[in-house]
Amino acid sequence: MSGINNTEIRKNGTYQAEACDLTSDGSGICKIREIGDTNDTGGFTVFVDGMIPGDTAEIKIIKTNKNYGYGKLIKLISPSENRIKPNCPVFKNCGGCALQHMNYNAQLNYKRKTVESCLVKIGGIKNTSELISETIGMNTSHNPYNYRNKTQFPVNFDIKTGKVNMGFFSKRTHDIINIDSCNISYQINDEIISVFRKFFDGIKNSPKLAYDEITHTGLIRHIFTRVGFHTGEIMVCIVINGDNLPNDICDKLIVGLKRIKGMTGIILNINKEKTNVILGKTNKTLWGADYITDYIGDKKFKISVNSFYQVNPVQTEKLYNKALEFAEVNQDYNCESTICIDAYCGIGTISIMFAPFVKKIYGVEIIPQAVNDAVENARINNITNAEFIAGKSERIIPQLLKMNKCIDLIIVDPPRKGCDISLLDAISDAKIKKVIYISCDPATLARDLKILCGHGGYEVQKVQPIDMFPHTMHVEVICCLKLKK
Repeated sequence: MSGINNTEIRKNGTYQAEACDLTSDGSGICKIREIGDTNDTGGFTVFVDGMIPGDTAEIKIIKTNKNYGYGKLIKLISPSENRIKPNCPVFKNCGGCALQHMNYNAQLNYKRKTVESCLVKIGGIKNTSELISETIGMNTSHNPYNYRNKTQFPVNFDIKTGKVNMGFFSKRTHDIINIDSCNISYQINDEIISVFRKFFDGIKNSPKLAYDEITHTGLIRHIFTRVGFHTGEIMVCIVINGDNLPNDICDKLIVGLKRIKGMTGIILNINKEKTNVILGKTNKTLWGADYITDYIGDKKFKISVNSFYQVNPVQTEKLYNKALEFAEVNQDYNCESTICIDAYCGIGTISIMFAPFVKKIYGVEIIPQAVNDAVENARINNITNAEFIAGKSERIIPQLLKMNKCIDLIIVDPPRKGCDISLLDAISDAKIKKVIYISCDPATLARDLKILCGHGGYEVQKVQPIDMFPHTMHVEVICCLKLKK
């Protein structure tokens, strides 16, 4: 059999590659062979931006290591049946989303496959084909575009053009790709971008005004927006590397932004740290309110700048309804005696959705402002059986479990890094009957399931992937675990 081995792969060489999978950032995972060679080479792997499973293409090797390399797509030879034309003009360069060139059903199938792979390889979970349902996507009445209710646009000054850049970072860099519109964000952001573009183009000292992350100089770092899906309320937050905006600049921006229909509040966020974290801890209200409101189902929520709130409201409602279904505390399975804990509760969205169907719910959240919002959200919705506690879930919840032996349900919705081991141990030691785990990272979910299903004594009952982030590599997962008898 003719073929090519690893030592024959050469930089700048041209080869034929077939994509068989995707990396976590959306690059094609390919096997290569020389042009004209029809035999499978096996062994050598190359990662190529812009390819999806099923694509065959001519590529150029740009870097090689011992067992893998990186390639550049030269031309498609045979496109995948799932390949479509992306409807974003900067798709190839922008790092905002990676899958606009893959049809939506294929995206949903791929995300289920990702969840299954993590649960098997990392979690050691068996019978996954029976446990994991098909990914719940956005339906035809809410197409998978313009769904993001929160957006952040980095800002810097471009010496080459003499203008301020505002948009999204390019893939794997902090080079800003200028945009006037983003088709996964709410369309009202186009108007917000336009206001800032006109403002930046109309001032003379823009080099000093726009932030430079290398020298840590300049003032405006990010433009951060939130939009209420049901209310239409808009918040614009200007993140600055300083204490204040000059009065003339502040006045011009307020005048321009106030003209946008639905504008509710204009906020200044202070972030003087040399960091990639977008928001600082201090906010100043320049005009209007320091929050917006929105609804999930019939529940109303107050959302501040720093508060966590799911970015896709259409899918969030499906997610929380599925959580109620898995917990069996909805209208069909009313559990008025159930005492529940909501770990990493944020502004109390899950707690407030569950409260009408349980006897008592405790919400625990590390960010004090979010806890304040949760208390206010409970008041707005006439919820009297929810108690919110500020602090680390891994510290507060073990104390709650020792004080109250009757807690029989816990919902965890941790950040991407997953749950702290001490929290998982506390759940296992307390032998809570049911755990509902909501995750934005299947890998850390699988790691934590391995702990809970190992010495923790739990077994996975159901797993439901939900597409909260169409056209990106991210997938939300909700998992139901029960204590073994």
